[in-house]
Amino acid sequence: VQADGTDGNCVTFVLHDEDHTLGNSLRYMVMKNPDVEFCGYCITHPSESKINFRIQTRGSLPAVEPFRKGLNDLMGVCQHVLNTFEVSLLPQELRD
Repeated sequence: VQADGTDGNCVTFVLHDEDHTLGNSLRYMVMKNPDVEFCGYCITHPSESKINFRIQTRGSLPAVEPFRKGLNDLMGVCQHVLNTFEVSLLPQELRD
């Protein structure tokens, strides 16, 4: 991840080897934060696997904080989905 920005509350993060799967999911999680004024991403070119992910926050909140929180929240959701799936594979008598 590279971060480019002249101001700490408006930063473009460059995510290498990623696509819409992470971009759209992370954008959704970051936009749930009321302190985020803008969040969006674009794929630079179809032949490149890189995302420009931009966050702009209100006030003096550094953009890296909602970025980090969004990543952690997304990991939590993914872990919950994985745990639910694994439990569903257990025989009924072991689920309870």
